[in-house]
Amino acid sequence: MGKLFFTSDHHFGHDNIIKFCNRPFEDVREMNQVLIERWNKKIKKNDSVYHLGDFGYGYKENIASILDQLNGKIHLIVGNHEKPALQNPDKFVWIKDYFELKVKDADCKNGYQNIILFHYAMRVWRSDSRGSWHLYGHSHGNLSDLEDRLCFDIGVDCHDFYPLSYDEVKTIMKTKNWSPPSQKREI
Repeated sequence: MGKLFFTSDHHFGHDNIIKFCNRPFEDVREMNQVLIERWNKKIKKNDSVYHLGDFGYGYKENIASILDQLNGKIHLIVGNHEKPALQNPDKFVWIKDYFELKVKDADCKNGYQNIILFHYAMRVWRSDSRGSWHLYGHSHGNLSDLEDRLCFDIGVDCHDFYPLSYDEVKTIMKTKNWSPPSQKREI
């Protein structure tokens, strides 16, 4: 079994995202090439990838060609720009609007980590008071990170255009200043 990865907001084929997000690419061809290279540098054939939306723009065939170049088994959480991805459902393990993932992890109290996957940031989510994580996209790094909440923007604009592994996400979550509501916080 392969590793587990998370990412969002590639916007493959979207010319204007370079300008909107101040991405360091000359054109969409260069952007697509770099995004594919960085994806495949970390993700191997048998790895699982949870893409949290806004996969790409353009035509069904263009997105199919990009999907054929990417390593891993891709699960798609629907974003607000998915028409060409949705026209290629056979290229994904599944496509859903929202998903609650349970990852086996011996470091966790119950032996697993619950992760809420959604394209949009939420202020509260299922089991957030019990240490459940929330990964989201959509905001392209424009939302302030909350140090006391177990959530963050997994989008490529926030992570040097790379997907993050479960272990990388776990490391980021360990930096958070979160404690269960049942524990009194010192001020």
